[in-house]
Amino acid sequence: MEKRYNSYVGYFKERYGERLQKIVIDAGFSCPNRDGSLGTGGCTYCDNAAFHPAYSSPDKSIKWQIEEGIEFHRRRYRTASRYLAYFQPYSNTHAPLSDLKRLYGEALSHPDVAGIVIGTRPDCVDDEKLDYLAGLSRDKIVIIEYGIESVYDRTLKRINRCHTYGQSVESIRKSTERGLMTGAHFIFGLPGESKEEMLAVAHEVNKLPVHSAKFHQLQIIKGTPMEKEFREHPEDFIQFSLEEYIDFFVDFLELLRPDIYIERFAGEVPPRFIKESPWGSVRNTELLRLLEKRLEERGTRQSARFTL
Repeated sequence: MEKRYNSYVGYFKERYGERLQKIVIDAGFSCPNRDGSLGTGGCTYCDNAAFHPAYSSPDKSIKWQIEEGIEFHRRRYRTASRYLAYFQPYSNTHAPLSDLKRLYGEALSHPDVAGIVIGTRPDCVDDEKLDYLAGLSRDKIVIIEYGIESVYDRTLKRINRCHTYGQSVESIRKSTERGLMTGAHFIFGLPGESKEEMLAVAHEVNKLPVHSAKFHQLQIIKGTPMEKEFREHPEDFIQFSLEEYIDFFVDFLELLRPDIYIERFAGEVPPRFIKESPWGSVRNTELLRLLEKRLEERGTRQSARFTL
């Protein structure tokens, strides 16, 4: 059955003829809003331990993490035969170019790795790094995934991102001008943003020359500054029930440009990192089923209300 939205998994099957499974790599990077380069404390919502698997650990070599990741995913996804090394935790271009060449090179030397995905911030790339990645992309799959989180500078300041939305726009432009595949990551439910403002994000995303996008609902992680902020000012947060979020995201999809691939539309955090799970123990496969069901019920699809 044809999907009513552009599936990122479907893109890889169509483009490369098979599933390409990501293996999360923790290469020991930090972030400029953590290490004092721009600020300290990191993003107020962030605890990276909540977002990557146990096999991914900076005390292991890149090769070791890849081997354990392949074993993990071969048990879970028996159809996967080639992999993408996903440099995910923290900002994975926040280092000298010589370090990046060594780390990315180690990952790409593995015979089962078809390419790399680099999670980073828009203020952690420069022309020299982008030129290097563009060169790599002539022989390997290279994808840059930019954490944008919000298009509103007041929100970015509130959550201690220490960069502006304008910097995101510029870095994405420079990346795509070099022929690099780019993705963007956004969070719905950040403090101070209304539902109408969240829907308006679609119009901003439509202007970006991105290949894919990843969306998450905000989850309040134990021990983070945002947990304290939520406790003290719950009125500043919009919390979606599962049904409300599904309907919200259908509304959002209707506004989104038709060629953008959707990598994720919701996130999962292990229960030990959150005090309560308002959606219960629903997994990503069930979330996808619910989204497709709601799109069918409403007789709609991605870009149904898209306008230039």
